[in-house]
Amino acid sequence: MNWHQEHMAALDFEASDKDADTARIVTCALILGGVGRTPNVRTWLLNPGIPMEPGAIAVHGITDEYAAEHGMPAEQGVGEIAKAITEVVAGGVPLVGHNIGGYDLNLLDRECRRHLGDSLEGITRQPLTRVIDTMVLDRQCAPFRKRISEDQGPYQMRTTAETYGLEWDEDKAHGAEYDAFMSARAAYRIGVIAHTPYRQRPDWVQALRPNRFNSVRDLTVEELHARQVDWYREDAVRYQAWLRNKEKAKDKYDPKAVIDSKWPLRPVGGGEG
Repeated sequence: MNWHQEHMAALDFEASDKDADTARIVTCALILGGVGRTPNVRTWLLNPGIPMEPGAIAVHGITDEYAAEHGMPAEQGVGEIAKAITEVVAGGVPLVGHNIGGYDLNLLDRECRRHLGDSLEGITRQPLTRVIDTMVLDRQCAPFRKRISEDQGPYQMRTTAETYGLEWDEDKAHGAEYDAFMSARAAYRIGVIAHTPYRQRPDWVQALRPNRFNSVRDLTVEELHARQVDWYREDAVRYQAWLRNKEKAKDKYDPKAVIDSKWPLRPVGGGEG
């Protein structure tokens, strides 16, 4: 079975800030579904126990006061989420999400260490080797896309969804459940395009230079996972080199820039991979 035809577990978090090493989970959605399967949706609201960054509140709309009043204790919530993920991993169900390896799984790993005293893979008792990251896939298949606007990046969830023909509801966006659902739909669309004969693919796909959709074709989830490890590392190395190039990076120039290249889990403390 090709990877996009499998049942999947879509995962997304909203958190207290953008740094996975320091952020706390605020909401989580885990959606089990796939072709021909009625989605099974689980959601959590946690009290992170620390003040959230104003920028994070502006994105997900959950205030410190609301989370404190309605959220479950962080340790309880992290424990329940970790248990649910362990069941998914034990069942061989792929985890899918947008930037799931760049952010979400690292956020959960740090929270597990913080509240449960063990790493995420220590709790699941096996390495995560069936992860599908739609940001990594989109960058691989349709590289070098330009920003949509000052406010909308080229590979953020909305851009990816709209690129693959999915309607976007901004009123529902940035909620964990909606974003998880859209990531699963985007993954399926990417898989469908890759497995469609070249001349039957959308015109914009045929016009891509380079066109890399065949690189995600006819693969198992494990094979796709292994390729994403390489693609993420290659992108990180290129971005680090770009940041260290004064002529190219201009105002973003940083001669000591270090971009961690590990995926889907970075070592604690980061560092050059």
